[in-house]
Amino acid sequence: MIKLLTKLFIKDHENVTNAAVRRAYGTMCSLYGIFLNLLLFAGKYFAGVISGSVAITADAFNNLSDAGSSIITLLGFAIAGKKPDPDHPFGHGRAEYLAGLVLSAVIILMGFELVKSSFEKILHPEPISSGLLPAIILVCSILVKFYMCLYNRSVGKKISSAAMQATATDSLSDSVATTVVLLSMGVSYFFHVNIDGYAGLLVAVFILYAGFNAAKDTVSPLLGQAPDPEFVQQVADIVTAHPEVVGIHDLVVHDYGPGRVMVSLHAEVRGDGNIFDLHDAIDTAETELKEQLGCIATIHMDPIEADNTEVSQMRAAVAEKLKELDDVISIHDFRMVPGPTHTNLIFDAVVPADYKKSDEELAASIRQQIHQTWPDRYAVVSIDHSYI
Repeated sequence: MIKLLTKLFIKDHENVTNAAVRRAYGTMCSLYGIFLNLLLFAGKYFAGVISGSVAITADAFNNLSDAGSSIITLLGFAIAGKKPDPDHPFGHGRAEYLAGLVLSAVIILMGFELVKSSFEKILHPEPISSGLLPAIILVCSILVKFYMCLYNRSVGKKISSAAMQATATDSLSDSVATTVVLLSMGVSYFFHVNIDGYAGLLVAVFILYAGFNAAKDTVSPLLGQAPDPEFVQQVADIVTAHPEVVGIHDLVVHDYGPGRVMVSLHAEVRGDGNIFDLHDAIDTAETELKEQLGCIATIHMDPIEADNTEVSQMRAAVAEKLKELDDVISIHDFRMVPGPTHTNLIFDAVVPADYKKSDEELAASIRQQIHQTWPDRYAVVSIDHSYI
């Protein structure tokens, strides 16, 4: 069904990097979700009333909250699709993450409310009526929710939407939760044991777990999570495909929401190259990054002595020596400045963001290591932290 709706209502539906296409996907899936959740609410509420089951009734209101969540997702896509303005020059793409966060909060709130009602049912159990019609309604609900999980997850991955991924997680937890409710009805019917309150409590645990997971997935990009390694490799491949570029470093990815990614990096180029040719190669690489990956790129040129054998050998020797300190250390922007009494080795050392030593401690260790190995050489080192 979702594929048919996509072909009918979304023009150029394969062009998922286009903001209008992403917004169309979000709008279509949200409206479809609202319709299905309202349908499930009506069916489960009816089943809860005729059976007297608190678990079924709570599950029904969970679907009603899902309809409200779809409205939140719809608003998130609408705001995220707004064009940049003077107050928000990078656009409004992070509104989609905020929508996912609000959705997560709604899921968690519903979970706590269900915990409360389930405890009341455990303390004050009431008889429930298990019949064929409520069972059929619950089976249909399980299938519909699993279907919603599949299409939300598929579309969410296709358009890189955190909000839709959160919706997919919620749908899967709903499917599991309804299965628990169905099993509790079976236990009541066949064994005459009322576990309705306990089933409702188990459903609440599923809902809370899904809510916290969804919150984690939406908070991470808001805080500034590390970029996808595959995306980083694609950036490196595009830039280094130009023969003028010897290597890259200091790659930073700024995520302002799906389809609004900015990239900055340093490209090492030959110091003896023609400045106009080098600048043209860098401009071309920036254009290719925008066309192929949909990101805005700023590339800084770093000239290096590519043909200086002494510098190249010294750089390799220093890099190998620093591996003895820690094999996660890498170097770039290496230069040699000879003097009458000693030679300065000027370079940047790069370590992971969670490196345990302080910058001052690491720099002191590197200076000591270099001077012990080459007494006439001194390290002038700056510590960089990797953002990928």
